[in-house]
Amino acid sequence: MLDLAIIGGGPAGLSAGLYATRGGLKNVVMFERGMPGGQITSSSEIENYPGVAKVMDGISFMAPWSEQCMRFGLRHEMVGVERVEKNADNAFTIQLEGGQSQGAKAVIVCTGSAPRRAGFRGEEEFFGRGVSTCATCDGFFYKNKEVAVLGGGDTALEEALFLANICARVYLIHRRDKFRAAPSTSEKVKKNEKIERITSASVDEVYGDASGVLGVRVRLRDGSLRDLKVPGIFTFVGLDVRNEILRQNDGSFLCEIEQGGQVSVDLKMQTSVPGLFAAGDLRKDAPKQVICAAGDGAIAALSAIAYVEGL
Repeated sequence: MLDLAIIGGGPAGLSAGLYATRGGLKNVVMFERGMPGGQITSSSEIENYPGVAKVMDGISFMAPWSEQCMRFGLRHEMVGVERVEKNADNAFTIQLEGGQSQGAKAVIVCTGSAPRRAGFRGEEEFFGRGVSTCATCDGFFYKNKEVAVLGGGDTALEEALFLANICARVYLIHRRDKFRAAPSTSEKVKKNEKIERITSASVDEVYGDASGVLGVRVRLRDGSLRDLKVPGIFTFVGLDVRNEILRQNDGSFLCEIEQGGQVSVDLKMQTSVPGLFAAGDLRKDAPKQVICAAGDGAIAALSAIAYVEGL
């Protein structure tokens, strides 16, 4: 029986592991199928984490986290979690891939979020063959070529700036007439001569052949179509929370869920089920910033320590 199971290996999960083990819990496991790091590892530029003055990409930024967070005894199990269940004795069962299971006195869920699909024609057909949600991962393939970026928030504009350093031209497409990014980021985009802003527009279709994407048709404000002959498009239209492991066999959720799928928590990251905590992008009103996710993880861990000690 684990003292604490942490599900998810992003900033929230790693911070939870650090604070839980350093705080005295002896048997703590973080379940994460891949290498720890989370969604932020796909970011091309991080410049707003206090105390880290150097501008870094997400992979470099997260590199030292694992070593530090596992220094006090946190164990990492590279296996996927299918479901979390609450037992009659108030302990939890973690259903793992492959039919195995693990018991735990308390659980912190930090499964984060995944890039949302934009919904245009051709998106699924060409995903991974010209349609991407990670400029850091795939931007190099379009060196000295033209690409499109869809979105109007901080991530979209930051990735457009990153791609402008690699690509010949970047078409930035946004459905509104104004961007939602931070003013400083919007100003950088405005001044970048390699970025063409196409506002009050939407992507109607991505088309191509067996080799991949050949172009993007954009629906403009007046209803006309503009054909961009680009081999790739990067979409940044928001994130969907990963709450699937909280769904029970009967289709209900283990704990209270908000209308948008986020997990309801209080200021201690406690869900409606005692001993079950949620942190990071998964919880309601999450700012979706690394520093906030890390803080959530620390709070959840301290709450979990108090819960386990009170059993």
